[in-house]
Amino acid sequence: MSRLFGRHVAPEMVALLAVELGLSFILSYLVLSPSDGAPGGSALSAANTAAVVAVSVGLMSFMLGLYRPVLFLKTRSLFLSTALGGLLAFPVAYLAMAALDVHPAAMSWHDTTWPLKMLVLWIGGLFAVRLSFLVAVRLKLFVRRIAVLDARSAVAGAVGAVRAEHAGFFEVMPAAGGSEILAPMALAAGRVRIGLLSREALDRMPADEHRSYEAAGVELQTESEFWERNLKRVDIDHLTPGWLAALDERKLGWLQAAINRGGDIGISLALLVFTLPLMVLVAVLVRLDSPGPALYRQERVGLGGRPFTLLKFRSMNCNAEARGPAWAQQRDPRVTRIGSFMRRTRIDELPQLINVLRGQMSFIGPRPERPHFVEQLAEAIPYYRERARVKPGLTGWAQVNYPYGASVEDARAKLSYDLYYVRYRSVVLDLSILFATVRVILFQEGAR
Repeated sequence: MSRLFGRHVAPEMVALLAVELGLSFILSYLVLSPSDGAPGGSALSAANTAAVVAVSVGLMSFMLGLYRPVLFLKTRSLFLSTALGGLLAFPVAYLAMAALDVHPAAMSWHDTTWPLKMLVLWIGGLFAVRLSFLVAVRLKLFVRRIAVLDARSAVAGAVGAVRAEHAGFFEVMPAAGGSEILAPMALAAGRVRIGLLSREALDRMPADEHRSYEAAGVELQTESEFWERNLKRVDIDHLTPGWLAALDERKLGWLQAAINRGGDIGISLALLVFTLPLMVLVAVLVRLDSPGPALYRQERVGLGGRPFTLLKFRSMNCNAEARGPAWAQQRDPRVTRIGSFMRRTRIDELPQLINVLRGQMSFIGPRPERPHFVEQLAEAIPYYRERARVKPGLTGWAQVNYPYGASVEDARAKLSYDLYYVRYRSVVLDLSILFATVRVILFQEGAR
């Protein structure tokens, strides 16, 4: 599991997820397993139900963002998020049991309070596990020791950025200046597992010296690799020609492209059918709320820089851009009453499912930007046009990790996430984005 999710999710969080999945199964089985002589029940049916409960609760907890390292900075936020996760996850687990028809026969003799018992046991068990994990973090039991082998400012900057965001469980060891501690065996003796150095220093390192670090169990990472693995985004200011060349190697083969396209069509069709009554209601409300059409058409930049017409429900007054294009702001006076609600819940973006069906967008990718802003941002931010190497998406890595952007600096920050996705996009990363999108919509994160 750590290998599958390790690049996009902190390894410690993957281990915590595995422990809590096992705990959920055990607690559910204890509540649902039939007692001796009880009619109709069986251990197998209880185990099946417990498995569905554990997987459903685990997935929902992941969607709600309960496996983010930032939650372990404050005990109060950790406990509140765990309780909220339990309250929201168990209805989903119950619906999953009903949909899969895995209710054990033992349910007939169980008292009607079994869901409450399971919920209390699960939240209590998670509190105990997470409190233990929090104590272990405070005692530095999960700390990975890192040695900085290069005194260059870029390396120190990468360490400082990761520290500032509390994005990793690591401790930096003093190892600079050519002292004996830089020797691979000395680093291994000090339980140092990662050595940081610049790309230039790594490229100049003799092959036998590199192999000696590997033999000692010390992984050598460049500053950009350390930055990306811990912050899950790209350091735009220190991109190298080799990094950009790697983007060309990430072109999808015809089979994977066909699978992605099939997934886009399947998901968008299903969502269009499911949300059609809602979209009809929203269209009526938009027309009643303010004069003008319900749908808004706007030119955006798509794959390869090619323009296309994006569809969305109109959330602003018809004369909103009488003075020209402008960034959306907090409490923007141009936004209508129903538009404010649509923006918080992302309902205004539902018509873009048609853009996905047309092949102009994908379900996951960088947000499509307007040509006017693309020209401005490309002049101010290096490599900004590189985000157009993939189709724009309804949701994406930048959208679930950074709030709505309304400035050049916001665009620079979001680009760091977009380029991370362009290089490392995969089924696992796409699933992580889909799960995180549920959290963003549910808690209305970053909307304007």
